[in-house]
Amino acid sequence: MTSIMAKTRSALTLTGRAINKAVSFIVFSVLDLLDLLLCFVYKVADFFIESEWKPCYCSSSKEAITSSGKILVSEQGESKVVCLTSTKLQLEEISDTLYTRPCLVSEVSKLTVNELKRLTADATINVQSCADKMKKGSVRSTFSVKSTIVEMLQGKMGRPKSQPIPRWSDCDCKFCNRWTSSSKDTLFVRTQGRKDTAREDVLFIHGFISSSAFWTETLFPNFSSAAKSTYRFFAIDLLGFGRSPKPTDSLYTLREHLDMIERSVLEAHNVKSFHIVAHSLGCILALAIAVKHPGSVKSLTLLAPPYYPVAKGEQATQYVMRRVAPRLVWPAIAFGASLACWYEHISRTICLLICKNHRFVEFLVKLLTRNRMRTFLLEGFFCHTHNAAWHTLHNVIFGTAGKMDAYLEAVREQLNCSVNVFHGKDDELIPLECSYNLQSRVPRARVKVIDNKDHITIVVGRQKAFARELEEIWTNSSSSS
Repeated sequence: MTSIMAKTRSALTLTGRAINKAVSFIVFSVLDLLDLLLCFVYKVADFFIESEWKPCYCSSSKEAITSSGKILVSEQGESKVVCLTSTKLQLEEISDTLYTRPCLVSEVSKLTVNELKRLTADATINVQSCADKMKKGSVRSTFSVKSTIVEMLQGKMGRPKSQPIPRWSDCDCKFCNRWTSSSKDTLFVRTQGRKDTAREDVLFIHGFISSSAFWTETLFPNFSSAAKSTYRFFAIDLLGFGRSPKPTDSLYTLREHLDMIERSVLEAHNVKSFHIVAHSLGCILALAIAVKHPGSVKSLTLLAPPYYPVAKGEQATQYVMRRVAPRLVWPAIAFGASLACWYEHISRTICLLICKNHRFVEFLVKLLTRNRMRTFLLEGFFCHTHNAAWHTLHNVIFGTAGKMDAYLEAVREQLNCSVNVFHGKDDELIPLECSYNLQSRVPRARVKVIDNKDHITIVVGRQKAFARELEEIWTNSSSSS
């Protein structure tokens, strides 16, 4: 009897998977077509509203133009950005997942576009020859780019740089646009503690589509009086999120995020040694900072780190994108992640409907929940731009996939600080195995699994307990050093 039930359960599971894959194929094929249609709609809208034809990453698998006058190219699997200025050519690494997201519709469209290009191709020129015509131009690699593209970029060079204001599809309310009236070169930083009394510093880095309020509204009020007098806390809004700058010409690469953190906290507040507490996406930035400043980090606390070891023979960026966003309609979290990762124009539409109209959405949520929902979570979710979210998602989460092993090796071999990992047992967004994968690379890392908690409630709802745990980590780290 038990054997029959087991076989029946196995058959139902296989049938369910088959149905899920079949339905997913149909749904995502429709979404592929919808994204292609929205591509045209947004190009027309951008042209008529902003008087400029805005590029996107679905135009070609080999080249695309960003709004800052940069050519996105690929050579032998290596993705780079060629940035044309009046004096030089610069190369900057980015994730190939921005413009290479294979699907049935895109493959068909690429064949059609390539055939049209072959029939109506303009003369091509070499970027190196373009560099020779510019002052002090130099580039290590050689790329072939259409002459029409270079002409468009050269036309942009003569114009004064436009103000980095939100686009028409982004919210322009005072809260979202507050950064334009303050410094555009530093992040928004919430600080607690005085430099003359605090003996140590702590840097808090939030996750994807969040803000510094994730920390300041939960942990900051719950630290003990002794901790508040001993430590100086810095909670930042990452570039493109919260109240920090959201430049339209940024590619939101790992380097840009790190530079802004260093400029806004480490340099601005003369921080020499510090503890790091990071959540989700912030864990990647925390590891990069720790590797760059190995002698300065006193402890590393990571919450739900998105670490996916890349299978042998797989392309790192594409492998991690498929793990995070498997193009399935079920579970729901996989469907949501797939919409955000695979569809540039559909995700922009979602931002347009939700973020641009967040005041109405906030009112509706408060009405339906009878004002019981904490608004700081909504603030972090709404206050960003599609440009920031899209580029950060691809360039940081996927773009660093091939670097994570090296980061963890450096943490294991070069850093002496303690490494503590917390993960909610019910986390459906970042699976628990990610933390154990990290521990396998850094054996001294201590992993604590929190029962009945997910990606958000690992902090929200248990902030008092977590504040005590952090204080213990910092005290032990300071005494051991």
